[in-house]
Amino acid sequence: MNVEIPPLLRDTAARLGAGVPYALKVLAGQLADDPDMGRPSSLPGILTVTVDGDLFEDCPVLTVGYIRESDRIEIRYVNPAFSAKPAADAGERDEEPDQGRDQDRPADPAAAALTVREVADAWRRITGWLQHQAPDSCAALRPGARPAAIAALEEDLGIRIPVELHVLWLLTAGDDGGNGWGCLPGNMALMNLDAVAARYRLKMDSQARQDALNIDRPEEERITVWEATWIPVFALGPADSTMGLYLDAATGYLGRWSRYNEAPGEELDTLVTYLEEAADMLENPALATRDKPGLIGGALVWRSSIGPAQEDRWQPLTD
Repeated sequence: MNVEIPPLLRDTAARLGAGVPYALKVLAGQLADDPDMGRPSSLPGILTVTVDGDLFEDCPVLTVGYIRESDRIEIRYVNPAFSAKPAADAGERDEEPDQGRDQDRPADPAAAALTVREVADAWRRITGWLQHQAPDSCAALRPGARPAAIAALEEDLGIRIPVELHVLWLLTAGDDGGNGWGCLPGNMALMNLDAVAARYRLKMDSQARQDALNIDRPEEERITVWEATWIPVFALGPADSTMGLYLDAATGYLGRWSRYNEAPGEELDTLVTYLEEAADMLENPALATRDKPGLIGGALVWRSSIGPAQEDRWQPLTD
C-alpha cells in the first residue's frame, strides 16, 4: 500500500517539532502494513490515528487524519493533540472560581482539528508570501516553540492556551522584525513567549492595583484594565510594547491593550480571521482595506506605520 504525505504537510509537520517528520515516517510504514488501523472521524471519509509523542524526541502527541483508497493512502492533516486536563488542580480552581473555568471543558475534537488547519493554512500563506517577496521579514520569524515551553507558559499564566494560539506558537514562536517592522497589519509583531509572560504579569499587577482602589469606588466607577483570561499576543513592534492585541481565552476574540491602561478595545476578530485577512491582503493588495502592504528593501512594511522619512523608500504592492 502506497502512503503519500503531501510536501506542504511535510513542511507543516516540521514546524510542529523536530521529531514530527520522523514520527510521520514511522506512521506511514505502519499504515502501509495496516491501512485500517485508524478510526472513523467526524469528517466524511477521514480516518484518524493518534501518535504517542513520548515515543519520539521533540514530538507532541499527534492526531493524524488520512483517507484510504483501494491502492493508496493520503495523509491529509497532522495536528497536535490537546489534553483536556485542567491547568490547575481542583483546590486551585476553588480559590479562583472564574479563571479559565470554561477552558477546562474538553473541546470538540472536530472543531479543534478545523481550527488547527485554519491557523496553519493562514500562517502558511503569510510565510509563503514572505519567503518569496519579503525575505528579511521571513528571516526574522523565530522557529516554532517546543510543546514543553508552551506548557510551561500555561503553568506560569495559570490558564489554558487556546488551541489556535497553541498551534500558532508551534509554527512560529515570535517575530524579531524585518528591519524593525513586524509582519502583520500595522507592522505588529508576534510576541515571543518570554515577552508574553512579562507583559501578562505587568497587566495583572496593574489590575491588582485597580482592584485595591475599586473597593472604595461605586460599582459604576470601578476600573478594569485587564482580565485573567486575556493573553497578550501581538505588540506594536518587536521593540515597541506600548500597545498591542490580546486574545481572550474565554471568548476567542482579540482585543486591544495599551501600556497606558486606557479602556481596552474589542477587535471583533478571532485569531483565525485576523490571520486570514492578513494573508488575503498580501495576496490581493488592491482589496486591502484595513491597511496597505508594501516593501522597503526586503522587508514587508504596512502603510499605517510609514513616517515621512520612509515615504520615498516605501513601494506599495500591486496585484
